[in-house]
Amino acid sequence: MKALTKRGFVKLAAAAGIAAGVSIAPLGTAFAADKITVGALRFTSHAPSFIAFERGYFADEGLEVNFEFFQAAQPMAVAIASGDVDFGITAISGGLINLAEKGAIKVVGGGLQEEPGVDGQMILVSKAAYDAGLTSPAQLKGKSFGITQTGSSFHYIAHKIADKEGFDRSEITLRPLQKVGAVIGALKTGQIDAWAIVPHIAKPLAAGPEIESIGMVADYIPDYQVTTVFTSTAMTKDKPDLVKRFLAAFSKGAADFNAALIDKTASEEEAEALVQLLHKYVYNDQPYEKAAPSIRNGAMRINEGAKLNMTSIADQLDWFKSEKLVPETVTMDLLVDPSFVETN
Repeated sequence: MKALTKRGFVKLAAAAGIAAGVSIAPLGTAFAADKITVGALRFTSHAPSFIAFERGYFADEGLEVNFEFFQAAQPMAVAIASGDVDFGITAISGGLINLAEKGAIKVVGGGLQEEPGVDGQMILVSKAAYDAGLTSPAQLKGKSFGITQTGSSFHYIAHKIADKEGFDRSEITLRPLQKVGAVIGALKTGQIDAWAIVPHIAKPLAAGPEIESIGMVADYIPDYQVTTVFTSTAMTKDKPDLVKRFLAAFSKGAADFNAALIDKTASEEEAEALVQLLHKYVYNDQPYEKAAPSIRNGAMRINEGAKLNMTSIADQLDWFKSEKLVPETVTMDLLVDPSFVETN
C-alpha cells in the first residue's frame, strides 16, 4: 500500500467527512505544514530540491520549504549546526565533519555521484598554463590549484590526483578563494593554474577561450560520492519522520531529474519542461537559450532514493584525518546516520 502523505490524509478525511455530513477544517488548519529551510547552491546538482519544491513534492509531504543560497559548502554546515538551516545538500567538508564530531550534524543521504558512462567533474586549467605545457593531470606537480576553503571537496580532489599520479600532496599549491565565482575568475585570468568542477559549470568554461579541460575526476576518484544530504543531529533524533518526508520528496525530484536528463527515459517534452524549471535557479542570470544547453549537458547522476555510498564517505573521512583537518576520534557513526536510506 502506498504511504499516505499529510495532504493525502487531509483529502481522504475531507471526503469521508463530506460523506458522513461532518464539517472538516480547511486544508492547513488542522494539519499545518512543517516549515523548513533548505541550504542550496545554484548548481544543477541541487536540482532534486528545486524540482521537489516546484512540483509540490515537498508540499505533498507536509513541508513548507524556504531556500537559503550559499556560495560554498562549509558555511552551509555551520548554518545547519546553528539551526538557521534545516537541511543541506553539498559536498562533505572539514567544517561539516568537525561539527559532526561535536554531535551537531549528521549525513543522512546521498546526492551527486560519479558514475561510469556519465560525464562528471572535469579537471580544468587556464589557457596560459595549457599553452605552457600543462596538458595532463600528471603535470599538476608544482602548479597551483583553486579551492574554496581548506578542507573543501576541491582540496580533496587535488590531493587524490597527486596520490594517483605519484607526487607529494604538498607539490600542488592550493589557493583558497572562498567562492566558486572567485575561483572561476582566477582561472580565466591565469592567477591559478587548475581547478575541478561539476560539468554544468566546467563544459561552458572549457568551450570558451580562456580555459582548457585536461581530465576527469572520475579517473582519480571512481564512484565518488560528491554531495550528501545532511541535517542536525537533533533533527534525526527529535523529528525522524520529518527527515524521512524530506528525503522522500527529494528522492522524487531526483527520479524526475535522472529520467529526463541522465537515463533519458522521459519524453523530450518532459526534459524541456524540467530544464525550464531548473533555469529559475541555475544560470537564471542568463537568457534561457544560453542556459539550457549548460543545464542539459552538465547533468550528473543523483542517487536513486538518496542512496549513500559509505565506501566513498569512509575514504573522504580517512583523507581528512590524514591531513589532520579533523580529529582522529571522528568515526563513521559520528558522521553518518545510515538509518534513513539504503547504503553500500
